[in-house]
Amino acid sequence: MKQIIGLLVSAFLFAGLHAQELSCKMEELTAPDFVKAVEKSSKTAILPIGVFEKHGSHMPLGTDLLTAREIALRAAEKEYTVVFPWYYFSQINEARHQPGTIAYSPELIWKVLQETLDELSRNGFKKIIIFNGHGGNNAFLNYFGMAQLSEKRDYALYWFQPTHDPEVIKKAEALTQHDKYDQHAGNTETSMVKAIVPDLVHPDRAGQQSGVDMDRLKNLPNVYSGIWWYARYPNHYSGDGSKANAEAGELLLNSVVDQFVKSIRDIKADKNVPALQEQFFNESDNPLKTKQ
Repeated sequence: MKQIIGLLVSAFLFAGLHAQELSCKMEELTAPDFVKAVEKSSKTAILPIGVFEKHGSHMPLGTDLLTAREIALRAAEKEYTVVFPWYYFSQINEARHQPGTIAYSPELIWKVLQETLDELSRNGFKKIIIFNGHGGNNAFLNYFGMAQLSEKRDYALYWFQPTHDPEVIKKAEALTQHDKYDQHAGNTETSMVKAIVPDLVHPDRAGQQSGVDMDRLKNLPNVYSGIWWYARYPNHYSGDGSKANAEAGELLLNSVVDQFVKSIRDIKADKNVPALQEQFFNESDNPLKTKQ
């Protein structure tokens, strides 16, 4: 009898502790728990952004979604932050010739992102962090970030941009290989996804198409054209993922997660961006009164 009572007490205590835990995944929170999560996160949310696009012949279409959310969740578990669900409304016109690409219009991706931020803010988040897993978004997100100054906002938008630690890269390459064209579905990205969803990655298929830079616009130095990516990598594959492995992927993932955790803490403590935005918006309303 004492043993049974002991087990019941233990189960009760465990259930109580478990009930006190708040998921960092927004979709898993109940409405009452969501209120608690906003406060526990210091009103901070992460929006991990990916896309549906080809990643060579050996990687899943949702590679960027899988990677961005995995890194966001790992970081949020170390520094509690609410993580938004799968977000795939991205700029990907350069891959429309490849099967599986979901390319929304420029107008739509802008509007959906803005309304998502507005809704997160309306629900209490005043610091929103974008973690972008898709390189094709970089120019779009830079301009979108600047465009936040077009009207007054009651939240601050941050874009976490990790750097690659040369020592970590060196260790990862020692476990795999040096990849001259390592940009898209190459050694680094393939290793990371191999660590996240090993059954969805097939390095043995990586050699089915070339990931070498074709450099078909070398006749136009100092000139930009929107066709640049297709001109260089028409197979939508840049690099060589044939020797990628999960051990190297874990090294690379953990390096980014560690940086992200620090950035989340820095952002939660940041007072400069909100204060400067407030000052800027006030001056923008009365530009003739701005000190010259």
